[in-house]
Amino acid sequence: LHSFPTRRSSDLCENILNRNFKQTEPLKTLCTDITYLYYGRCEKAYLSAIKDIATGEITAYKISKNITMPLVLETINNLKNKISLNNVLIHSDQGFHYTNPEYIKLLKDNKVIQSMSRKGNCIDNAPMESFFGHLKDELNYKECKTFEELIEKLDDYIYYYNNERYQWSRNKMAPV
Repeated sequence: LHSFPTRRSSDLCENILNRNFKQTEPLKTLCTDITYLYYGRCEKAYLSAIKDIATGEITAYKISKNITMPLVLETINNLKNKISLNNVLIHSDQGFHYTNPEYIKLLKDNKVIQSMSRKGNCIDNAPMESFFGHLKDELNYKECKTFEELIEKLDDYIYYYNNERYQWSRNKMAPV
C-alpha cells in the first residue's frame, strides 16, 4: 500500500491566465507542462517544456528518464538563465510538480506570478497541449534506440519548431 500526500487547497493557485491565449508581449506569459515519450525497448522519457504564449516559442525544456522534481526545477532554471523571471506569469496544470513547495518557492523567489488550470481542464493549458500534439505527430521519436538519440532528436525538433516550422496562427511564420 502506498501513501500519497494529500493536496492542500493552499497549494493551488488561481487560474489567472483564464484561457487568455491572445498575448502580445513576448516572454511575459508562459505555460508549462510535462509529457512522456516512449522510445527504445519500451523505455520512457519525460519532457518538461515552457512555451511563450505570445510568440509560440519553446523557451526552455528539460528531458529526463525520471519524472522527479528536478525535472521541472531544472526547466525553470534553464529559463532563468535566459530571461529575467520578474513579473512573468507561468501557467500550469494542477499536477503534483506544480503544487510542490519546492516549485512554488522557486517561482516566488524569482518573483514569478503562478497560475493554474482548473482541475481536470486540459483546455486551460491548450498552447502546451498543442505543442506536445505536434511534437508527437511530427517527430518519429519511437525509433530512437537510446536516451542520447532521443535527446538529439528532441533538440533538433525544438530548434525546427522554433525557427523553421511555419504556423497558420502566426501568419505562416515560425515562432522565432
